[in-house]
Amino acid sequence: MTKYGIGLFFISLFFVSCKKETTNFTSESVTDYYPMQVGNYITYQLDSTIFLPFGARDTVISYQVQDRVDAQITDNIGRPAYRIIRYIRQDTSEAWAPNNTFMVVPTANSIEYIENNLRFLKLEMPVKQDFSWKGNSYIDTYSINSDLQYLDDWDYTYDSLDVPLTINSIIIDSTITVTERDEFLGQDPSIPVTQYAEKTYAIEKYGKGIGLIYREFLHWEYQGSQNGVPGYYAGYGVKLTITNHN
Repeated sequence: MTKYGIGLFFISLFFVSCKKETTNFTSESVTDYYPMQVGNYITYQLDSTIFLPFGARDTVISYQVQDRVDAQITDNIGRPAYRIIRYIRQDTSEAWAPNNTFMVVPTANSIEYIENNLRFLKLEMPVKQDFSWKGNSYIDTYSINSDLQYLDDWDYTYDSLDVPLTINSIIIDSTITVTERDEFLGQDPSIPVTQYAEKTYAIEKYGKGIGLIYREFLHWEYQGSQNGVPGYYAGYGVKLTITNHN
């Protein structure tokens, strides 16, 4: 083999090895787990955790809510979006009543969810085990007057991909879990000397072809007793569990 032939041989090996190293990873689309179509709805059991006056203990109040895809619209920069109206009732003896409005912006790479003027990146490409992203990056957690510091720097992470689940007798063939936060600061409030504690927990599950099927969120802060004033909790929690969908 001539020196030119040897050179061409090694060049060929170089390009073959590069091609192997740059194999693209294929992923399901985020819209597979967050489909949007006008007329679709999901009904949930909503368990709301609140702290009673003086914050000595918490209580849970339960409702039924239904999120309906009401219309296709555009967001403030002209992108295709969907308006979601949430209806609420105490139980089946009551009629549904409008309660809140949300907006969903599905893009090629993400699902943006706008709630109370806060923009969350609920899902992000690629849908891959342990892939993470800053889901609250559009939320102002830095301003002096912001009361949302506890939402700062959350790492949303995919876990338990393509897992079948049965929730309230609903069989869901494929689900994904997004872990968002699991943090505890300070000391156990049951310890009398504790002056401060804080807990934040958030997780969501999505069903393929359905959307959000489970959400759990809890945030509270504990201030210890001072100058004869008993210690107290402040915060709130929400748990959504699917009960029906079309």
